[in-house]
Amino acid sequence: MLPLGSEEPEPIMLPTGAKRRYKRALFGRISLPPLLSIWTLSMAASVVAGLLLLRTYAFGMLPSGFDDFEDIAGPDVFTTTTLVANTTPSLNVSKCPGYNLSDLKETSSGITALLNLAGEACNAFGQDIANLTLQVTYDTQTRLHVNIFDTAQVQFTIPPSVIPVAGPDGGAHKDTSDLVFNYEASPFAFWITRRSELDAQPLFDTRASSLPETPIQPVIPDDSSTALDGFPLVFEDQYLQLTSALPLDANIYGLGEAVASSGFRRDVGTSGGVGTIQTMWARDDADPIDGNMYGSHPFYLEHRYNATTHRSQSHGVFHFSAAGSDTLLLTPSSSPVSLVQYRLVGGTLDFYFFSGPSSQEVVEQYGALIGLPTWQPAWSFGFHLCRWGYHDVNETKEQVDNMRAAGIPLEVMWNDIDLYHAVRDFTTDPVTFPIDEMKAFIDELTANHQHYIPIVDAAVAVQGNASDIYDPYTRGVELDVWIKNPDGSEYVGQVWPGYTVFPDWFADNAVEYWTEALGNWSASGLNFSGIWLDMNEISSFCNGSCGTGANLSDTSLPILLPGDPGNLVTDYPEGYNSTVSGPSGNITVNGTLTFGQGASTSVASLPSLRKRGLGDAVQPGANLNSPPYALHNGFGPLWVHTIATNATHANGFVELDTHNMWGLMEERATHLALQTLHLGKRPVQISRSTFPSSGRWTGHWLGDNYSKWQYMHFNIQGALQFQLFQIPFVGADTCGFMGNTDEELCNRWMQLSAFMPFYRNHNQKTALSQEPYRWDSVAEASRIAISIRYSMLPYWYTLFSNASIHGTPPVHALFFDFPDEPELFSVDEQFLVGRNILVSPVLTPNVSTVDAFFPGQGRVTWRDWYTHEVVNATPGVRTTIDAPLGHIPVHIRDGSALLLHAAPAYTVHETRSGPFALLVSQATDGYAFGTAYLDDGETIPPTPNRTLTITAQRGELHLQSHGDFDISQRLTNVTVLGAAQAKPERVLVQGSDVRGWTFDEGLNRLVLSGLELDLNEPITISWA
Repeated sequence: MLPLGSEEPEPIMLPTGAKRRYKRALFGRISLPPLLSIWTLSMAASVVAGLLLLRTYAFGMLPSGFDDFEDIAGPDVFTTTTLVANTTPSLNVSKCPGYNLSDLKETSSGITALLNLAGEACNAFGQDIANLTLQVTYDTQTRLHVNIFDTAQVQFTIPPSVIPVAGPDGGAHKDTSDLVFNYEASPFAFWITRRSELDAQPLFDTRASSLPETPIQPVIPDDSSTALDGFPLVFEDQYLQLTSALPLDANIYGLGEAVASSGFRRDVGTSGGVGTIQTMWARDDADPIDGNMYGSHPFYLEHRYNATTHRSQSHGVFHFSAAGSDTLLLTPSSSPVSLVQYRLVGGTLDFYFFSGPSSQEVVEQYGALIGLPTWQPAWSFGFHLCRWGYHDVNETKEQVDNMRAAGIPLEVMWNDIDLYHAVRDFTTDPVTFPIDEMKAFIDELTANHQHYIPIVDAAVAVQGNASDIYDPYTRGVELDVWIKNPDGSEYVGQVWPGYTVFPDWFADNAVEYWTEALGNWSASGLNFSGIWLDMNEISSFCNGSCGTGANLSDTSLPILLPGDPGNLVTDYPEGYNSTVSGPSGNITVNGTLTFGQGASTSVASLPSLRKRGLGDAVQPGANLNSPPYALHNGFGPLWVHTIATNATHANGFVELDTHNMWGLMEERATHLALQTLHLGKRPVQISRSTFPSSGRWTGHWLGDNYSKWQYMHFNIQGALQFQLFQIPFVGADTCGFMGNTDEELCNRWMQLSAFMPFYRNHNQKTALSQEPYRWDSVAEASRIAISIRYSMLPYWYTLFSNASIHGTPPVHALFFDFPDEPELFSVDEQFLVGRNILVSPVLTPNVSTVDAFFPGQGRVTWRDWYTHEVVNATPGVRTTIDAPLGHIPVHIRDGSALLLHAAPAYTVHETRSGPFALLVSQATDGYAFGTAYLDDGETIPPTPNRTLTITAQRGELHLQSHGDFDISQRLTNVTVLGAAQAKPERVLVQGSDVRGWTFDEGLNRLVLSGLELDLNEPITISWA
């Protein structure tokens, strides 16, 4: 419905075919003259009225309940806590008085105290809460918990039923903990230090004396909200602020989800950077650079290097909150410190600090708090294939046949929303994807040890009329599982099938409903192996409950799909011009190189999103739809392209407080449903929107990326981020989702993704087909890379077992394992698989070399995966190495011992059924070490398992075997690199001479073949 007198808007096309967002012309931010400062701005009533009128015109209708805030459902926070003066917000924190500490009580595990407002309320962006409680708990030797909350406990906090974080371990750590809580009483401030370095710069420091003097003009010149007029502790019902000093030019990683223009290392506003504003508000937008996106993860790791000792330590900081927030990383001009500032529109200041001191330990300690990653079945590490636009079951099956004909391994086939009937969840189209044919197709996949995964969107279609039969909707009505409007009616948004409702995961019957819906779908014949969750930020194509009172049978949408007239997919990677070279995407056309033919050859950054959305009129009570502090949400108002922030959940919670957790709660429900449907088997799901602890339930793909070289680079950054977030099973849409790929980009990307945890090729409707068999060069590059991946499956499997048992990240930034080498702190063009495999992909077009770091500063020997030759690298700087098209440089670290599959095959099952090999790369002193974890690859632990421990020294190799899982496959090949300077005279296996060995003096390589060794027993190999 539209305001009286307005005209129906023109259909909005999805930009370059992005199926998961609207063009911002419909719901983008309102453009107004630059603001002077959020701290000094005053709103004239006439401007407010004008803005409200403009918004009503621009967006068609206000969010549900906007016109009557007194009727909003949920707890009335203004009658159960002490607020100071219900007045118009001042929009100015400079006069906020902070708090004074009193009533301190100490225990062996920490302290508690009261914090009372220290002066006249400032009511900057809400109403000051006069009485707070400070609770400090030394949870473990390495984890410190600092919680500042309203004494009345009315502000929203994350329920334990959603995230059951670990509590104290019961020990008395206050006097022995790695970390120390220090405080000033008046005004209250605190700082965290290492016990071992009490006089060093604190890890976290909120004292005004440690922060630069204010007022400070906008630190980011084009963003007036970065003016800093003071650093008091602010705790209001709809605005909280806390600021900490950081070392100048601090090494900060995390705070996502983000596609950061600065790279994996976040921009703190030094070295030519402008700083970072990371907004935590889940948003359906196609991988925007420097804008908020699908997931929210308020966790960061800081890596500190001591230039005097040349040693580094890491620590972690986690803000445990679901509130919409801005986290700022800034360095004011001439400031001796950088800073991190938290600005929240609700919730509490609940912080956890992790002492590390290694980066790996920080991530493990974070995992111990929020929960460790789910166990992945072995088959999930195979190659996955999908696209939006497979018209029917025959075209889907054709891809499976073509992949096998090309000899390119395919483990899992997927379908996008093309599968659905009327684009409705839990259905198959009776004409294009008839269920009997789908069942036969999936049965054939199963017989060939392959798998099938369909998509499930977040929105469920409403029943359009009395003759419309759609059980997933009516059953949800019966079980009362839909999100509501404040008046108790169904909240009705709009997504692919038209008008839709959304599951309320706080409803008592929500998991039962979801399990039943998935079970019925599977029982109908769609016997899926896993589930793909999409659109779960939540995404909605209209603003507010637009279906309330509407014609529900109207399924038209104000969008143009990719390929529709007016929305053709014409974009190509940097350096390719289809006008000159045609639409093929080939590297050469008629013998002529296509790169640079009439196209820009620069891999340039896209524009960043920096501006703020502008808030609305101040309402009586809580302004649920537009809090007075306007977050830097890329779409402007928080209710745009999602459900309204005053939408109401079963227990009275409102969407403003719970928005960021919807994806997490759907992931938990889906995981539990899959456990019920596939008893005893490890669930597999890939989801778009994530939150702390999502890794307990799901993996993640990096969303709707672009077929650009720049986004292939972002692939690495994204994977490294999610290792920090304890969601290690992650990968990008290989070759790019949005726009057309080309042969060269797809060639390089298929090889890069072979070394990512989750490996899937996926692209958009009507774009150039990019299955890896489409180009001969891509097919060959894919065969090579997948063969390496499948040979490494025991290594990947072991890394992920360590992730699920200990929280150890499987993929590492280089500085994780080489923490004292500052030249590596910003490197995200390379990465390590575990600690032993260095991957240095080509990330730019039309080149045949890579400039790569070889960490270790000359103390580590790196050997080429393919040739086993030692790399002659210059310590501390990049070394140029060959990387012709179809070749991805991969190197093995010395001191490593890897169990491998000796005969990579077409499927993971066939590969696991074959023999094993052992690759040992000895250090100069002969040392090598490695472990391998093995089980049946599918049963939820605890299950029979076996751990192999491999150690080597000069002239000797030992393998110990422990566990109750029987390994039926034999060890047939052993390769030892750096075995000796000269050919051995004899080689012994289990104490007996063997003849089936060779030695290459140029490589110092000993190779034993034709073995039949039992991995359930100890093994000893020696040579002299």
